[in-house]
Amino acid sequence: MQKIGTALVLIVLGLIIIAFPLLGVVPFAILTGLAVLFLGVGLLAVGISSMRTNKGWGIAALILGILAIILGLGFIFIPGWFSFAAAIFVFIAGVLLILAGIAALASRIEGGLYGGLITLIIGIIYIIIAFYIKDPLYLGILIGIWLLITGILTLFQD
Repeated sequence: MQKIGTALVLIVLGLIIIAFPLLGVVPFAILTGLAVLFLGVGLLAVGISSMRTNKGWGIAALILGILAIILGLGFIFIPGWFSFAAAIFVFIAGVLLILAGIAALASRIEGGLYGGLITLIIGIIYIIIAFYIKDPLYLGILIGIWLLITGILTLFQD
């Protein structure tokens, strides 16, 4: 019964993300931008307070703080910056998915063949998308497809 519930949740989440792929991307960009912005403000405060005791660290913290503030504001107001950062993260996720797919295939766990192959294929697609398509819309759709397929496979596993 738990497997059916998990499968249905994966299928529903997959369909929602396919229908609204940017649903999580825009808030994520803003939240990430705010977090980096706060990090920058914190680094500025640390840099200013450290100038009396340790000038080297104080200057480094000031420079890092200014860079973090610029990056945070860029994530919030310039979508291209976030898309570039997302492409880097998607590339890393693709590598991790490929490794997870290989591990699932090698471990021969129940459902490892189909799940491992799909994870491996999605990882390869992620890397291709990271290199050629820097649009988070396609990445959201791909995540939705992966959730949908994983949910369907989970539903039909013995």
